[in-house]
Parts: sequence; structure tokens; C-alpha cells
Amino acid sequence: YRVSSNSFSARSPCVSSRKDPPTNRSRVRLKSFNATPCSDLLSAARRSKNGIKSSPGVKEAGFASVPLLHGWEWDSSMSVEGHQIKDGEDVQAFMNSISPGYFRTMGVPMLAGRDFDPRDAGGEKFRVAVANRKFATHYFGSPEKAVGRRAGFGTAPNTKLEIEIVGVVEDTLYEGPREGVRRQMFVPNAQSGFPTSVVYYVRTSMPAQAMYRALRAEVAKLDPALPIYELKTLEGQLDETLGTERLIATLSTAFGLLATLLAAIGLYGVMAYVVVRRTREIGLRMALGAPQSAVAWMVMREVLILLVIGCAVGIPIAFVLSRYVGSQLFGVQPTDASTAGAAVLVLTAVTAAAGLIPSLRASLIDPMKALRYE
Repeated sequence: YRVSSNSFSARSPCVSSRKDPPTNRSRVRLKSFNATPCSDLLSAARRSKNGIKSSPGVKEAGFASVPLLHGWEWDSSMSVEGHQIKDGEDVQAFMNSISPGYFRTMGVPMLAGRDFDPRDAGGEKFRVAVANRKFATHYFGSPEKAVGRRAGFGTAPNTKLEIEIVGVVEDTLYEGPREGVRRQMFVPNAQSGFPTSVVYYVRTSMPAQAMYRALRAEVAKLDPALPIYELKTLEGQLDETLGTERLIATLSTAFGLLATLLAAIGLYGVMAYVVVRRTREIGLRMALGAPQSAVAWMVMREVLILLVIGCAVGIPIAFVLSRYVGSQLFGVQPTDASTAGAAVLVLTAVTAAAGLIPSLRASLIDPMKALRYE
């Protein structure tokens, strides 16, 4: 999922005395806050979006109820036309209510059907929806076959299939990169029968700070007391989402480098000790005509034997233990051959460097001094 560096989001809450959302929305997690009540949330959101879109430097604008890459979720079990639910089958779809223009703002291509438009406004029940590729392929085989089919919230035998799928869009991330692509259904915010906070997304050519000021000014025209918060670019949001993973990766890299350094120092010490212990033997070999290269290779050969033994023991153990660290990896498999090959090359280079100094020192030993060495 890609967005340009000049896309950003901001949240704007509204408080209402109306009842909580229906049960299919009950798993939404929202922050608690105090804010000036909105008498007409949807109208206010639309006016604010239209005002933002008309601001200088703004290319597209849209809003959604669930922020992307934030870890929040709204999911619901779904019944789908023509699909027989099996026992234990995962029929969850991850939901989001959005405004017209949201997909254009986020750069998400429409694969089949249409986007939401003014004809979808009004009412307190969702009547239309846009599915993502994964949802359409899972239930209908292809995006084109999904258009015009119907779905409904819940899995009861008498579930009404009141929602028509009018379009299919490309897959995008929802909670974050680690969770991957989910089966998603987008519904029009204009058909929402309950109040909710919204997150605005704006694609702009302006610098982020200048756009922040313009956004605050535009919202202030609507209601000076209405707070907005979490002004950030999507790249900034992604950095926050991956903060823990990047910290773990940084620490793992640091400890790995430290372990490699300690191993190199240890190997150097062992080989230096071996050369000292075999000084008389090396001197005798050289006195009998052994060339310096042969003496150096004699030491390096022992270093490489240790490397082969270490790899023969370590690689199978690493392969077995890799399944336990798979959950901490993103974008690479625990048994990735290129990564394992790179690790072996690094160990080979470090081992050769650690044995190089002792081998060179052995090849430069004076035979006469070595024979008198005690």
C-alpha cells in the first residue's frame, strides 16, 4: 500500500447523546474525549471536507471512520449471497465507513463497478458497499463477479442480504503491515445511522506544516471549539505503527554485531594461542623448506575447519528455532535462503579476518629463533 509523502490525516471528534452503534460495530475501539457536540455530524463532516478540498494546494480529500495503520478495527461477520457458511469458517470482514472521494485521495484503484456518489446519501442503514479484491476473490472468484451481489451483517439463517456490492477496489493495508491484507468492506458514511468520529485524509502538494495550518483554519470556520488532533503524514503514522518492530530490529542488529565481534575476538585469541604453542613445529617446517604460503595455509585451514563445524552445527539449529521468531519478521521468511546465505558469507569473512593475523604471523616466524623457542 503506497501513499505519497504529502498525504496526511487528522482526526476530528464529535460527541452525541445518541445510542451506541449496532452490535456489528461493537468491536470498534475509540478514544474517550470531551468535545463540543455536533448537531449534524455528517453534514459537518461533508462541509469540512468540501472546504478542505477547495483549499489551495489540495488535490483530493476524503474521510473515514477507522484510521488506517492505527491498530484500530471494526469487523463484522458477514453473510454473502451464494455462499454457504461452513462450521468454524472465518467469515469476518473488516469494515470502514468512508466518504466519496476517499479512494481517489488514497490512490486506491477501482477494479470493477463504481465508487460511492451522491445517490448513496441518506438513510440509517447501509444499502451499498465496496469490497476489496481479497473479499471479492474469496467469495466470488473475481472482482467483476462481485459487482451486483448482495451481503448482510451476521450469520444467522434468516440474515437479510440488504447490502449491494456496487464496486471492488484494490487490496490495501488496514491495521498495519504485520497483520497484512484483510477481507474488507467499505460502506458510505452518508448511510451511517449512528454518530462517529472521522479521520480526514488529504492529498496535497503543500508542505505538511503549511497544510496543518490550513486544515485548522478550515475546521475553525465550521466550529472554533471543535478540536482536531493527531495531525500527521501517513509516513509518520507508519513509522509509529512500526516503532516497536524497528526497536526490536535495531536491538537485534546491535546484539548480533556484538556477538559477531566477540566471536571474532575469541577465534583470534584461540588461533594466536595455537600459533604460539606450535612455534617450534612451524620453525622446523620452515627450516626443512616449507614455503611461507604453506605455513599460512596450515593455520587458515584450521580456522576454516572450525568455521565448517560451526556452520554444520549452527545452521540446522537456526532452521529449527526460526519458527519461533517468525512472528517478529515482516517481509522476509524465517527460512529465507538469501538471508541465510548472506549470514554464512558474513561469518566466513569474519572468520577469515580473525585467522588472517595469526596465519601471517606464523608465516613470518624466523626458523632459527623458532627452533630455540621454549
